[in-house]
Amino acid sequence: MGKISPVAAKYIIHTNIDIEGVVDRPDVIGAIFGQTEGLLGADLELRELQKSGRIGRIEVNTETRTGKTKGTIIIPSSLDKAETSIVGAALEIIQRIGPCNAKLEVTNIEDVRVSKRSMVVERAKELLKKMMENTMPDSQELADEVTASVRVMEIVEYGKDRLPAGPAIDESDELLVVEGRADVLNLLKHGFKNAIAINGTSVPETIVELCKKKVVTAFVDGDRGGNLIIKELTAVADIDFVTKAPDGKEVEEITKKEIHKAIRSRISGEQAKLELSKEPERTAMELVRRPHHHQQFQRPMQRPFQPMPNIRKPQMSNEERSAFKSMLEDLIGTRGAEILDSKLAVMGKVPVSEVQTALKSISNAYAVVFDGSIEREIVKAAEESNVRFLVGMDSKIRPNETRVSLLTVNEV
Repeated sequence: MGKISPVAAKYIIHTNIDIEGVVDRPDVIGAIFGQTEGLLGADLELRELQKSGRIGRIEVNTETRTGKTKGTIIIPSSLDKAETSIVGAALEIIQRIGPCNAKLEVTNIEDVRVSKRSMVVERAKELLKKMMENTMPDSQELADEVTASVRVMEIVEYGKDRLPAGPAIDESDELLVVEGRADVLNLLKHGFKNAIAINGTSVPETIVELCKKKVVTAFVDGDRGGNLIIKELTAVADIDFVTKAPDGKEVEEITKKEIHKAIRSRISGEQAKLELSKEPERTAMELVRRPHHHQQFQRPMQRPFQPMPNIRKPQMSNEERSAFKSMLEDLIGTRGAEILDSKLAVMGKVPVSEVQTALKSISNAYAVVFDGSIEREIVKAAEESNVRFLVGMDSKIRPNETRVSLLTVNEV
């Protein structure tokens, strides 16, 4: 009897069998050939099709439980779609197998080529990914890589404190004082060769001496640690200008455009020192982002918040308190914010610096939980968007100044 090669099979007929009695596999095979004999004509006679190799070996898998037999029949076929469907339909006319009543149902006719095609596509994806990972970079990438490597190699140790610095410290009239070696490397990569690092929290004597001779700009990270560095520098050295990286970012990770923007936005050291001494709780980002003209610094006029007595604040449930507490703990150190709907589902995650912009584009925000201080600008944006709760690390706004419920980490 002929047998079809599994490689040549185009379709596979999957059939379930349900027999009211106990039968053996040969009984099932006999019923298939016997009861379909002469039914489909000479061209589709199962015995002849199997002899010619157009129908493969019929696989029968059965098991008997509580006096009944159930199982499956698998028939490979190299016929076309229509002929294979006819053969599958012919199986369902079998009503008895041996002495028992039986029911056969074709559950699926599988196209083997579809499975093979899926396998080919997946394998092709893997091969393409591997090829792209190992492919040679273009000439511009090579040039950028070489240039960056050369600039990084230019880092030197300057002065008796052996501070990480660029090669142009002595030649430059202006210097950028940063926090660490990684900051110097990033500035070198973008072409700034006049940077030198403090390399710690205390200001080395080398930095103090350089500040007496050159125009110095303190360039620190956009976080609370950056404020501490500014206070330390302005207290012991003659710092001419102060600037910071974008809010929540470090100097070592910002782009060339962000570096230029930060330097253009610098303010005088005296002004930074004055503002930080008057308002230590304000972030330095507010200082360096305000409009200014040379040494003259004008504070923009702001309409003060007026107390809003007899405001009926929304009441917070225990479920909301627990959810706010959990979210706030997860956000610590991320400088991020989560905007929630009334079901406390997260509608979006943004940096703290983008909370005001995000609230303007969201109409149904219910609460905002963020790693930062609750300030006037955020409160104003929350009121305009009808936000019920603002949950932050601390608050610079008194509760009676707004209709929004303000919660800090100590209150949740």
